Amino acid sequence: MLITVSGPPGSGKSTAAPALADAFDLEHISGGDIFRDLADERGYTPLEFNKLAEENDQIDRDLDARLQKIAREREDVVLESRLAGWLAGDHADFRFWLDAPVSVRGARIADREGKDPEAAAEETAARESSEAKRYMEYYGIDIEDRSIYDLSMNTARWGEDAMVDLLVDAVEAYDQTADEGMEPVDLTVDLAVEG
Repeated sequence: MLITVSGPPGSGKSTAAPALADAFDLEHISGGDIFRDLADERGYTPLEFNKLAEENDQIDRDLDARLQKIAREREDVVLESRLAGWLAGDHADFRFWLDAPVSVRGARIADREGKDPEAAAEETAARESSEAKRYMEYYGIDIEDRSIYDLSMNTARWGEDAMVDLLVDAVEAYDQTADEGMEPVDLTVDLAVEG
């Protein structure tokens, strides 16, 4: 089974994805982990690599290619990244989108990173705008299009445990005989790289 967990920063991805992996005895792979692996492979710290990524679009492309390759070749995985649902496409059994109001996500990020909540909300909104432009430019992906997701959730409405329980329940309640079809993912860009 391949489950994708996508959403903007502070939406609850890093809470939900490992919990789903535990619930279904799957491996959890995060885009952040892949990013850190790519940095290490190239001799950079994650912070240095992040700065480099701001100037070199090939880093984003390499990360996304690695995620797409994992989605195509691996099973029994929960794949977590903003583009996981798009990159996994029709290989995913379940595609989840998590979100929350930017003020809530800003507060979560501020708590996690020791920042001012308002500043964190402004930074994440600016980051999302920049990423949305890049996703459209690189791959023709409209990150605001939620039609490919099986379930889209405002995580601000539930506590962490209840949010995870709802996702687990959705997977457990799935009945293949009642499935009338998932929305196909029209991503014509093949990012998978050799190696």
